[in-house]
Formats: sequence, C-alpha cells, structure tokens
Amino acid sequence: MNMKNTRRDFLKTVALAGAGALVGGNRSPAEAAAPPPAKAGLKVPTRPFGKTGVEVSILGMGTMYDIINNQINLRKSIERGVTYWDTADCYEGGRSEKGIGKFFTSHPEARKEIFLVTKSDARDPAGMDELLARSLERMQTDTIDLYFVHGISNINEMDDNVKAWANRKKKDGQIRFIGFSTHKNMESCLMGASKLGWIDGIMFSYNFRLMNKDGMKAAVDACTSAGIGLTAMKTQGGGSLRIESESEVNMAAAFLDKGFSDAQAKLKAVWEDTRIACICSQMPTVSILMANIAASLDKTSLDAHDWKALEQFAEETRCGYCAGCSEICAAAAGGAPISDVMRHLMYYNSYGDRDLARAQFAGLPADFKSRMAALDYAAAERACPHGLPIARLMKEAGELLA
Repeated sequence: MNMKNTRRDFLKTVALAGAGALVGGNRSPAEAAAPPPAKAGLKVPTRPFGKTGVEVSILGMGTMYDIINNQINLRKSIERGVTYWDTADCYEGGRSEKGIGKFFTSHPEARKEIFLVTKSDARDPAGMDELLARSLERMQTDTIDLYFVHGISNINEMDDNVKAWANRKKKDGQIRFIGFSTHKNMESCLMGASKLGWIDGIMFSYNFRLMNKDGMKAAVDACTSAGIGLTAMKTQGGGSLRIESESEVNMAAAFLDKGFSDAQAKLKAVWEDTRIACICSQMPTVSILMANIAASLDKTSLDAHDWKALEQFAEETRCGYCAGCSEICAAAAGGAPISDVMRHLMYYNSYGDRDLARAQFAGLPADFKSRMAALDYAAAERACPHGLPIARLMKEAGELLA
C-alpha cells in the first residue's frame, strides 16, 4: 500500500467533506458531511506553553457556541488530544461555560486532562472577583488554568491592580496563570507584555497575513524571550469584506493536489512557527474538529510555492482585511471604534455567523451607533495601511448588523 497516497486521499476527502479548519467560527459549506475517522490512537501533538512548565495541545477547542447542546464535540476532542479548551464569561450569554460545566459534571475524570482557559470582561479587582467566581461555578471546577483579561487594546489595562489580583488568586489556587487576549493594537500589546515580567500567556490574532510583518515578528520574538505562552486565533485571516480572487481559487486547487485544503494549509502555516504553542479554533461540528485534527497530524511542510501562494492571496485581498491597528483609524475618526465594527463584519461576511455579528455589534456604545452613519471616515480611509473602504463598510455594518 502506498502510505503517501493513503494520507493524501484521507486528507483530501476530509477537506471536501466539510473540512473547514476554520478558526473563530468559519463554517464549511459541506460541514454536515462526516469525514472518515483518523487512525485510531493518534492524538494532537503538544508544545510547551511558555515558561509555565505545562505542555498544551497545539490545537485548542474554541467554544464560542452552544456547548450545552454540543457535548459530543468535547468528548471527541478529549479522545483526540485536543485538551486546550478556551471559553469566556460572555460567550453565548454564559452557555459556553455552562456547557463545559455540564460536561465536567458528567465526566469528572476529564477535568484533570484539560488545560482550561476563560476570560474576564472586567478590569477592576471587584469585577474580576465576581466574574471569576461565576465562571468557577458555571464550569464546576475549583481552578482555572489560564485566566485572560478579555480583549485589551492597550497594555496599560494590565496594571498593578490586575497584577496584585492575579497574585492573590494564584495563591488561593483559583487560577494557575494570568494573561490577556487581544484583537487590537496587538504588536504594541505583545511588546508591552514582554516587559512586564508577570504575564504568563497571550491569545492574539495571528495568521498568514500578519505573521511576516516586521513589527509582529519582533513582538512575538520578545514574548518568546520573556517566556510567555502564545495562543493564535483568527488564523484563517478572514476579512470584513469578501473579495473574489482568482489566486484564492488557484491556491485552493494547488493545496488539494498536495492532500489538504487551503483552510488546513492556513493552520499549518501558523503551526510552522514553533513559537506559537496553540491554535485556538472554534469547532462547532465534529467534521471541522476532525479536519483540524487531521491537519495537526499531517507532517507535510509548506514549501516556497505554498508560501508564495499565501502571500499573493494576502496581497490581492489586503483591502478587505482589518489588521486591528485601531489606534490609527480611531485617531483619524474621533475615537470611533472602527476596528470593532470591522471585526463584527468579519463574523458576518467571512464566518457566516450573523447572530454572533449582531450580538457583538449590539454591545457597542449606543451614542456611537446613533451617529455612526453621519461620521466622516475620509481621514480614516487615508490613514488605513491596508486601504479598507471604511466608509462603505461602516454603512454596510449599519444596514446589516443594527
């Protein structure tokens, strides 16, 4: 039997059967189709998570969906070694954390296998106390392995109050490690974290579009030198605006000929950066879970032609992708949260998750939404390094998400 062809046929079948390998909520058009099972006994590889002394699975289960009614995903993820589980107090109005608690209640022995991550939208110690207590209760656990301050845009949010709070909670045994997640101003947030000396882990957007930027490379290097564990999210590089690209079609065909989908290739691109400990992928179906696992097990490296294809696609579609450098556009538009709106449009246009997009958009300040259509975005468009048509996209967001 030709083992190379067997591997290729398997991965190609997975890719065509709904193998989204999709991070942060993307949906495959054929995701309902069941892929063939991976070889029994094979589990997702692990990597060290910074200086924590913990090994984590290189593929993490993102749970920003109704975990209460999707318990099979959690069971299958453990079976295949996907033992980094990520949630937040706000996901699905608490149903994500409650779903994890339901699973641990039914499978108490599973808790010791899981590296459990959740997040706090609060920044003050009293608020963090309240949310941490609620998360522990919801998830039926005594300890959170990694506790993130959720969605910071400036490293100053990780102040001495947060540091002192984290030290107390570590001493009490309620958390093991502390860090933050970020979608905005990521390079400066990472660089700032590398100088603090007490950040254990960071989750940030990282993909084929961002990983070769000089500022990002320097920031990731600095965090690695500081011993900070790094988790990548948004690794598919989906944008606020869907742009038809002939290079995307050619790239997808070329990757399928090699035995994996373009979505799986985007995961592999991030995994090839060994400074990244884990990719957090939202996997709401077993087919997506199995496709991502297949990609994590495949040993084929991307070659120079593969990287060139990804780079060409990134360049052709750069005007549809928001890189999260919100300090630039916000300063040019009187503080308007443009990058937040772009992320919500990404959920709508690229992920196809309209409910999530509208729920996130609803959380923006009411006074901004009331005047959003009347704002002048010309200066922000001129300042945007990627050339996004901001005015048009803001108008579209108002029509689709309000």
